[in-house]
Parts: sequence; structure tokens; C-alpha cells
Amino acid sequence: MNRFKTTAFFLVVAVALVSGCNCNNEQTNNASGNLMKDAEETIMTRTSIRSFTDRAVAADTVEMLLRAGMAAPTAVNKQPWHFVVIDDRATLDSLGGNGRQSQMWKESTLAIAVCGNMDKALEGPAQAFWVQDCSAATENILLAAHALGLGAVWTGCYPMEERMANVSQMLGLPETIVPLCVIVMGYPNEQPEPKDKWKPENVSHNAFDNKWQPTNTKRF
Repeated sequence: MNRFKTTAFFLVVAVALVSGCNCNNEQTNNASGNLMKDAEETIMTRTSIRSFTDRAVAADTVEMLLRAGMAAPTAVNKQPWHFVVIDDRATLDSLGGNGRQSQMWKESTLAIAVCGNMDKALEGPAQAFWVQDCSAATENILLAAHALGLGAVWTGCYPMEERMANVSQMLGLPETIVPLCVIVMGYPNEQPEPKDKWKPENVSHNAFDNKWQPTNTKRF
């Protein structure tokens, strides 16, 4: 399935819902079924990509990724995130360093640093919710990238102090902006097989020691 068409379908459905589409039940059910199918495909076929072509990512595509990130759930709607878009060749190369993963940085044409803004975070122990909020935003960006035909990989910073310090220095981040991760991306130059991570033994039913019984129906 063409992922650009998939994205367009998502937008059409969203517009229809917002504008109060006068669809009959059959049309609505068909649209819901198609939307679920597209969502399942995007979620289950996304995988980490570490090799990219030299094709640049257009500015409007970058904005779609950012909009997806900012659509994530956030505690008390604090939205304690800040995104740094990186498309400068020298900066991408510097962030990759000289380690075993440096090649993917040299091939990438775009990266997005997902950071927590402590000035917008909750106070006290609840401040730590910024990690969950920014992680949800990161996953949204990864899924949107896949749906748009891009490849991407989540490279972690927080809570590794050395990594956080390096990224903060290279991007000129103030103390109140904490890097959670940097998403390295571009148009994929590889097609790895998505991993099947489904394990029923990781699920309990109502209590931890009650085994959950999976159905025989495979949806994905």
C-alpha cells in the first residue's frame, strides 16, 4: 500500500469527522474498517532504519512530523516538549561521532531532537512525567515517518549524562531543555524485516498471576 495514500486517507477521514460528515452507517463502518487496517499496517510494519539515500526531506513533510509529535498525549496538557530540527550536514556528522553508528548519521538527511522543557513541566515528583510525554511524541513521529515513506531510528540520550551533555553542547541547548532522544531519519536505503514482538506470556488478566488467554484470531 502506498504510504502517501495512507496518510492522505487519514487526513480525509479526520476532516470528515470534524466537519460532521453525513455518512450512512455502512459508509461509516467501511471507513472505520479501512482506517483500522491502515493504522495496523503502519504500526506493525514500522521498524528501525539505519541506512538512507541522499534524498532531502521537504519542509512540509518535516512539519507533518512535528504536528504528529505534538498530537501526543501529555500530562495535564503541559506539552513539556521542544523539538530541534537538524538538517545541517556538519551538525548531523558531528552528532554521529566516530562510533559504530556514525555511518547512519553520515547518510541521514534529517534528525529531530526531542527534548523536555523543564520550564513547562509539572512541579515536584510529577516533573518526571515529561519523559513519558516526550516518549509518546517520539513514537508519534516514528509512526508518521513510516507512514510518509521515511525511515527512522530512535537514538537515546536521557538518562545517559555523557550523551545528554554532548547533544546539549552541539545543539546549544540551555539547562532547562533536556534531550530525551534524537530521531535519525531520511528516505530508507534498506528494507529490514519488522520483528514480531508478540508474546502472550507478557500479558496478565486482571491480576499478575492470572494468565491471559489469547484468541485464535490474528488481526495484524
